[in-house]
Amino acid sequence: MSGIRIRTERLELVAMPAAVAAALPDDRATAAGLLGSSLADAWPQPDLLDILPIQASATPALEPFGAWVIVERDTNTVVGDIGFLGPPAGGEIEIGFSVIPDRRRRGYASEAARSLVAWAMDQPGIGVVVARSDVDNEASARTLTAAGFSHQGERDGVDHWRHAAP
Repeated sequence: MSGIRIRTERLELVAMPAAVAAALPDDRATAAGLLGSSLADAWPQPDLLDILPIQASATPALEPFGAWVIVERDTNTVVGDIGFLGPPAGGEIEIGFSVIPDRRRRGYASEAARSLVAWAMDQPGIGVVVARSDVDNEASARTLTAAGFSHQGERDGVDHWRHAAP
């Protein structure tokens, strides 16, 4: 199941191979070579660094339920990441995303989220994709709304979002 790629209008999403995660953040040349894409200087963002050791130990079958890289097709450059916070549980899976600062406000996160949600909904046993965002993070709220999520309310300073199969 590893090596999965999703092509969108402007992006390519790549399920991050364990070997790429193991190379990052120190061996960027190896990571870029394995991906076949250049890495933007600002990537990976700090939020991804904590996830890399988990992704590095993922089996090929579990790689798609972790981090994916967002590749800008025009430049063949990794400009962000999106992915799941582990395999599905009870028919539900959680998504998160990040785009480097100089590529924000282009709709990349929404485009990537729509495509990855569609992929998730095609997987056996997944009927709901959820997300969380900080209450004051208006950009994430716009992204999730544009990707078809509905706001489920706020708890403890965190907004909760849901996208269910039609």
